[in-house]
Amino acid sequence: MADLVVAGAGMAGLVAAAEAASRGARVLVFEKGDRPGGSMLLSSGVVWRHRELDDFRRECPGGDPVLQRLVHERLEVDLRWLEELGATVVRRETGNPATVGVRFDTHDLTSALVRHGGELRLGEPLRELPDRAPVVLATGGFQADRELVRRYVTPEADHLLLRATPWSTGDGLRLGLGAGGVATAGLDEFYGRAMPAPPARVGPEGFVELAQLYATHAVVESPTGERYAARTWSEIDVAQWLARQPGATGTFRLERDALDLEIRERTVREMVDAAERAGARVRRDDGGVTVSVVAGITTTLGGLRVDDAARVAPGVWAAGGDVGGIATGGYASGLAAGLVLGRVAGTSALEQG
Repeated sequence: MADLVVAGAGMAGLVAAAEAASRGARVLVFEKGDRPGGSMLLSSGVVWRHRELDDFRRECPGGDPVLQRLVHERLEVDLRWLEELGATVVRRETGNPATVGVRFDTHDLTSALVRHGGELRLGEPLRELPDRAPVVLATGGFQADRELVRRYVTPEADHLLLRATPWSTGDGLRLGLGAGGVATAGLDEFYGRAMPAPPARVGPEGFVELAQLYATHAVVESPTGERYAARTWSEIDVAQWLARQPGATGTFRLERDALDLEIRERTVREMVDAAERAGARVRRDDGGVTVSVVAGITTTLGGLRVDDAARVAPGVWAAGGDVGGIATGGYASGLAAGLVLGRVAGTSALEQG
């Protein structure tokens, strides 16, 4: 019999399993998909925090201050722990002066965690909570469940581009609520990106490279002519606004002199050209360029409420996208929260379970 059951083999679940296994526990990890790594495997691999805690609070004003402080103060130690497990750091900077962190090779990171994380059962979702063993819920949020996204986020749910695995369909949220847990505020919020709109073809290999990250330099307009001015450096607010427009689409209009601006190691021109190669409608004229975009949803930000031990309810802990209340109202690294809360959950479930 397992000492700990983990639901989900993404960043948070694998971290919880590896932490528990390092303490001598017998760990059983259930993964709904056909591979480990979850949506972390599809990401840029940057694990970061805001440089200052006050910046975190300003960026995510609706988040739980206790959880935010936990992530902020523990991240450096937990990043070193990942390296000690054998995960390879590709770069020791984020490319953003407002943040600190490192970039991992996501395939290498996944392999390192799997090697240390107990028994992994692929293609087997956790359908009900175990009777005797404590459980950590880390199934990655509910962004892939169109009905839940329609209920909580936008009536345009069917038109969103899914920038995540198709397996994160709210299993952890349902199990946690069924065990007596409580949902946080912010169920209507998500982290995502503006992406090339259909007829563009965007596969997992393009989730990072095809992101259109220049809304702060563009005129953003909906299909009905409504305009929106980006309010945040992350442009998460733009993605959320697009998600609620007809077809979850809009356009970014750029003046010619904006095309050579460099944003996160790429020029705007390079991002526009990538969208055009993918098949998006790109209209060029003497004054500039207009690009058709669609909201891409990466992960939901609302979820289960946890305490500073990552506890949801008796015998139940959670981490990663199943936890809400960290980035509410803004944007913060989901991988960082998954790492920190994953280790906390793996420890607490053994000590308190």
